Amino acid sequence: MAKKAVATFAGDKSQNKTVVKCIRMVKSDRSGAYAFKEEIVPVDKVKDYFKNN
Repeated sequence: MAKKAVATFAGDKSQNKTVVKCIRMVKSDRSGAYAFKEEIVPVDKVKDYFKNN
């Protein structure tokens, strides 16, 4: 059997994370279907991102 190669990106673990990826569901006005909106947001702005529409 072939070996499975697993690659991980750990980076420098001594750094604190300063940004996070936020995913929000938004409803389309045209079709009514839901879509996902993704953004990279600074940690201290996450609550504001989800509070604003």
